Amino acid sequence: MNEIDRVEVSDFIVPWRDIGPSGEMQASAYLVQAEAALRQFWRFRPSLEDEPRYGATKFEVRIHAALKEGERVLMTVHVDKIGGKSVGFEVAMEKDGQTVAEVDITWTARETETGEPAALPEDIRDWLYRYVP
Repeated sequence: MNEIDRVEVSDFIVPWRDIGPSGEMQASAYLVQAEAALRQFWRFRPSLEDEPRYGATKFEVRIHAALKEGERVLMTVHVDKIGGKSVGFEVAMEKDGQTVAEVDITWTARETETGEPAALPEDIRDWLYRYVP
């Protein structure tokens, strides 16, 4: 199977709009691209009735090598930790087989009506465990 055919893998070409005055991709763009990879991955979760809504509650970006306009970046979503009400993801970014950045994102499940933290549904938890390295 081609790695890009896996649901946890996506890619992008660094666009000009994400380049800062230094000629390198701006720090905030790493987060934007990681969130796009996570949204792509999340589309394949099991469909549930009365599913809670999920929102980001924590971010951490580690940049190992700067990216430049036009470079192709492969992103892989890993499930880092699964809690009772939250899930932690790591989006690894690679260029030419080398890790250039890692973005950690924590999502918390929330009740749709009240916004209060909610338990992760078992079906979602079971699906997420398939992506724990």
